[in-house]
Amino acid sequence: MILGVYWYFKFPENLYHFKFFKFFEGYGGHADNTAELVARIQVDNTDHFIGKLEELKTQFKKAFLHLNINENQLIINIGGYVLFDFYFQFALEIEELLIRENAIILDFSIPFKSLSTKTFHTEGENLENNEHRFLQIVGSDFKKNNAENLSIRIDCNLPLSDKKHFINDLIPICKDENINVFYYKDQDFNNHCNLMLFFTNGRQKTDSIQTVNLNSFGTKVRQLTQKYPVHFGHLEGLKYYPQNGPNVELMVDEEYILSKK
Repeated sequence: MILGVYWYFKFPENLYHFKFFKFFEGYGGHADNTAELVARIQVDNTDHFIGKLEELKTQFKKAFLHLNINENQLIINIGGYVLFDFYFQFALEIEELLIRENAIILDFSIPFKSLSTKTFHTEGENLENNEHRFLQIVGSDFKKNNAENLSIRIDCNLPLSDKKHFINDLIPICKDENINVFYYKDQDFNNHCNLMLFFTNGRQKTDSIQTVNLNSFGTKVRQLTQKYPVHFGHLEGLKYYPQNGPNVELMVDEEYILSKK
């Protein structure tokens, strides 16, 4: 799956500017909808434009694209529950194509009847069967430019004497598994320690998308439980909940991952 910086609830302020596309935020919860970049346009030659769009889509295999078509009018939709940078880069490239095609922006308020549709799915979904129950996939609160972050979180505990060695052994696993952000929070008590570990990546741009094999990573972490007396979950309740930190071991794009908005 893809981990890292994404947008869902809010637009990436100061990073992207669009002429044709509008951003419709996700709501989550009971509303549970995708975030969307949507353009409603008219072109002179629909078949020619869609052909060019199909060529462009081959450069953005990880992005979802859907078209509603009514003769020479189209609604272009790019959407998902996590919009990484490459989604917005894709929209910018489509805008360049629209400018070359002398496309006209249409009012969203005018009724639109879709006569046909065309869908371009992502190459591999950003979800996979998680074989390791101790791996949690979590989001974050808002960071720089309204960014959120998709991470793997592991809650565990072990003797204090083993903590640093255990942390050190996680670093090469991260490097092997294409993870370049690793930080943790901790709470020491009675020669023991509760840990909250976070593993993720930075901004995911078109030319540097990182894919993490969730189950391969989980298997290697589980193997460390044979070397150290690590147990998943926390001990002693809220009194010793891990709140110290973040303690950074590996980091990129820190302002989008750790900084407060």
